[in-house]
Amino acid sequence: MENLKYLDNLNKFQKEAVLCISGPLLIVAGAGSGKTKVLTSRIAHILKENKAFPNQILSVTFTNKAAREMQNRVNKILNNKEIGLPWLGTFHSICAKILRRHAKAANLNQNFTIIDQDDQVRLIKSICNVENIDIKKISPNFIISLINKWKNFGWYPDDVILKKAENLEKNLLKIYKIYQTKLTNLNACDFGDLILHCVSIFEKNIDINEMYSKNFKYILVDEYQDTNFIQSKWLKLLTKNHDNICCVGDDDQSIYSWRGAEIKNFLEFDKVYKNTKIVRLEENYRSTQNILNVASELISKNENRLGKELISNQNQGELVNLNCFKNGKDEATSVSKIIEGQISKKYRLNNVAILVRAIYQTREFEERFLKIGLPYRIIGGVKFYERAEIKDCIAYLRIVYQNKDDLAFERIVNVPKRSIGDTSFKMISENAKKNSFSLENSSKNLIELNKIKPKAKIGLINFLNLLEKWRSDHFNEKIDHVKLLQIILDESGYSQLLKNKKDLENENRLENIKELLNAMKEFDNLGSFLEHVSLATSIDNDWDGEKVNLMTMHASKGLEFDAVFLPGWEEGLFPHQKSIDEKGQHGLEEERRLAYVGITRAKHDVYISFSLNRFYQGDWIDSISSRFIDELPEKYIKKINNYEKEEEEFFEFNQDLENEEDVYRSPGWLRYQKRLK
Repeated sequence: MENLKYLDNLNKFQKEAVLCISGPLLIVAGAGSGKTKVLTSRIAHILKENKAFPNQILSVTFTNKAAREMQNRVNKILNNKEIGLPWLGTFHSICAKILRRHAKAANLNQNFTIIDQDDQVRLIKSICNVENIDIKKISPNFIISLINKWKNFGWYPDDVILKKAENLEKNLLKIYKIYQTKLTNLNACDFGDLILHCVSIFEKNIDINEMYSKNFKYILVDEYQDTNFIQSKWLKLLTKNHDNICCVGDDDQSIYSWRGAEIKNFLEFDKVYKNTKIVRLEENYRSTQNILNVASELISKNENRLGKELISNQNQGELVNLNCFKNGKDEATSVSKIIEGQISKKYRLNNVAILVRAIYQTREFEERFLKIGLPYRIIGGVKFYERAEIKDCIAYLRIVYQNKDDLAFERIVNVPKRSIGDTSFKMISENAKKNSFSLENSSKNLIELNKIKPKAKIGLINFLNLLEKWRSDHFNEKIDHVKLLQIILDESGYSQLLKNKKDLENENRLENIKELLNAMKEFDNLGSFLEHVSLATSIDNDWDGEKVNLMTMHASKGLEFDAVFLPGWEEGLFPHQKSIDEKGQHGLEEERRLAYVGITRAKHDVYISFSLNRFYQGDWIDSISSRFIDELPEKYIKKINNYEKEEEEFFEFNQDLENEEDVYRSPGWLRYQKRLK
């Protein structure tokens, strides 16, 4: 058994998953249970036992990073750096390899081009231009997302079936048809085509399908809960001759339905593949038992799951902290104090994370961290004041406040589009340099001299007139800086531009702008706010050394930290109202899975928190704590009532409890007090 030493480091169930190499196998791998270790050991075992050659093993991942790690681990187990796994890679990379070999079957040449997102946008824009479709009303990104959705369902244009009510989609189906024809004419395909074309080739060419299904004696799939319809269909076509398919994943971590992931692929695996063996990996090597108890109790409320019970190989650990705060600002302040206090004494800042439901939530934490000099990084996103839409808004405010701010003028003179192209702007810039004008004064000068092209001239005049109006609104009519930005966004067409482009990216941008308006409320005037922004953005953002990690819960999947903060657990925010409105019970269950992912990122310390009041879209609202908080097991929770502490310090208790102005009678406050009893 000398050659089976790699099995010694596996627990009972990991070993069972590795040794079971005949027939379909579903590995239900809980968070931190060592699924990568199992997958790589399984590949090594197949090779060690001479069950297959390296080119007869198909191993599919979702990222190139995961593929590289698997290759390295297999080589390490086998003590052989020379062993290559030619069919180890992502769905897209493997399908691209197959498609290169059989390009003619998809009406392509072997040297076809794979276009990226930018190429897609340009192609869609050109089609919309010819078809007289206004891209200001229908975003190219929205069209692309719809096309991707159809391709994930396995639909070419002629396969799409629409309901009578779907008028918008009917119009966009025409674009899809033109788009697909253009791709063929260009000898190109997008990422969605890579899998779609492969499935089509397999279905129409039995001989090609047979060749690959016979070759792949073993198929292994990582993160199976994240697969979509067309990916699962592709896998099924490859198991015609051998049913040795092993899929690994965690149904409790299926959080990407918005990207097309189908959790039913995982839940119904044993229905698709007969005689499936299911192995559960329930020993957790990451988190303490208290953390796992909280996460397990919460996720048990989901109906659509296979079920498992996570057991930690560590000690019981600290109780999970549940904090109640007066508002979002207090929440950010308290979190920073905890990090600077007990957390920084125990762990490196690199091993501390704040996980939010929506990216705009990072703003209050960023403001606080900048104020106290606590270094941080945004994972999977851009810092708040560096986001394009925020910089646009700030530029508008700067040029209204100070008409010589050329950098601000340059940024927004043609945002939204005003027909002021590069040629016109070059003329304005050269004239400004020649005559020592500001860009604004240079524009006025060229208009007077009638040197600007008619279309650009109209756009420039309208823009300059708006600037004068906004300055008058603010300085003469005494409109405050918050109202000023709202007027600017409305009258410039900027808000409408974002509202018309119906995709997730623009929804996030609108949320960020709403959060900017919230931030502006904290300052007395426009000058003090702009000074704050300048100071905030001038700080060296590339601190060396340790940094606290800020990210969304979605971005945290696959990561782990010593301490995790989970703020903003309030109804409407988390679970997110949009998710429930659009998907009902399925949406709620996915939100709960997201909570599960967030909690299980932590090794030792978890801090969950909510606020009783939040400033949102210009108004203070009474928040209600998330229903997920009600589902947390009392036994493993330490409740900290920060709000009550403040009340004891600053307020008397003999207040009239019937007073409607008493903020301590908010729904969230009453609900929390009831829970404390």
